[in-house]
This record gives sequence, C-alpha cells and structure tokens, in this order.
Amino acid sequence: MLGAFAVGKTSLVARCVRSMFSEKYHTTVGVKVDTKHLTAGGQELNLILWDLAGEDEFHQVRTSYLRGASGYLLVVDGTRPTTLDTAVDLQRRVAEAVGDIPFLVLLNKADLEASWEIDEAAITLQGWPLIKTSAKTGDGVEEAFIRLAQMMV
Repeated sequence: MLGAFAVGKTSLVARCVRSMFSEKYHTTVGVKVDTKHLTAGGQELNLILWDLAGEDEFHQVRTSYLRGASGYLLVVDGTRPTTLDTAVDLQRRVAEAVGDIPFLVLLNKADLEASWEIDEAAITLQGWPLIKTSAKTGDGVEEAFIRLAQMMV
C-alpha cells in the first residue's frame, strides 16, 4: 500500500482484512503488516500486505520496503489533488527501485465523490489501471485486492 499521508491506506487494509472502518485517524509509523487469504486466477493465495507510512515532505518511502514486492496498490485521495502528484512520483520511484511490477491505482473516498477535486481522466491519462474505492462503505475494496492478485498471478 503506497500513497500520500492520510489517503486511506490503513483504512483500506482494515476494511479488506477485518471488514472494519474507523473514523479515527491513526498515523502509520514505518510499516504495518497484515495478511489476506483469497482466490485469484483459480489459485489460493495468501497476500502479505505492507501498509507503508504515508509519503509527505517529512517522510519518504524506504525503497528497501519495496524489494521483493510482487505488486502494489497506489492510493490517491479524490478530495486532495496533491495526492495524485505524490502518486506519480511514487510510481516512478517504485519502477526505478524494483522494475515493472503490477500495480493498481485506488481512487479512494468514493463516498465523498461529490467533493472530489481529481477527475478520473487525470489518472487514466497516465495509462494506469484504476478502481474507485471507499474504505468507509467498502465499495470497490475487495474487488481491488482481488484484481491486483489476478494481475500478479
């Protein structure tokens, strides 16, 4: 899970793994690891999910966390345009660090779509695969993890 500070990475993992959502914001320090069992491409998989601390001007993703990754979810907050700029930078840095591995962009906070300041077209113009998600309602969350798993298989 990669993205800017407070885009909903931890909430998306909690929704996927534990079917939970909390309105309380908890900053991730370093990395938090969870697992998710699912079926993709006819195979039983155990995903090891690394929820990395958000990227901001004070904290940058350590490339050592990325080594060995089979894929990643790049999370953007639809209500904050700067999070797309961060995603563009993160995607470039990940590609430089680990090469071309599968990834999926999650345009998060779909429950607030009326307040979005990012147009889907801005992401699809990058040529990136996209799913709209809401950690709060659960919309698109399970689909996103399954689709990434299918891309990795």
